[in-house]
Amino acid sequence: MQPFAYLVKEALPNYLTSLPIPDTIGGWFHLGFKDWLALIPPTAFVAGLSYMGYRAFCPEAVKHRTRVNHIIHRSNPKVVDTVDVEDITDKAVFCRCWKSKNWPYCDGSHGSHNKETGDNVGPLVVKKST
Repeated sequence: MQPFAYLVKEALPNYLTSLPIPDTIGGWFHLGFKDWLALIPPTAFVAGLSYMGYRAFCPEAVKHRTRVNHIIHRSNPKVVDTVDVEDITDKAVFCRCWKSKNWPYCDGSHGSHNKETGDNVGPLVVKKST
């Protein structure tokens, strides 16, 4: 706990007070090259926090992040496929991860999807009863 207390109480305030932030708007034009270089790390940190906040709370970013289907029939408002049960010979394996290149049938793309995302999605298997 001691290193954290030192960081919060001494190191961070000392670092922030040493930054070359001018008192006036005109002072920004008088900063030297080394002054601008000193401002890059805190600016990058604030920009990164802002971007993470945007990705976490902006409705448009959340909507895009939660989209499942990125490639199949994107121009349609809703993707619906029909397969006649009589056409199934022994079994049919249908994709549920939306990554298959052989839509609506599974081609095993869920394996790489699961590795990338930590998901556990698999296909829907329909068997003909005998």
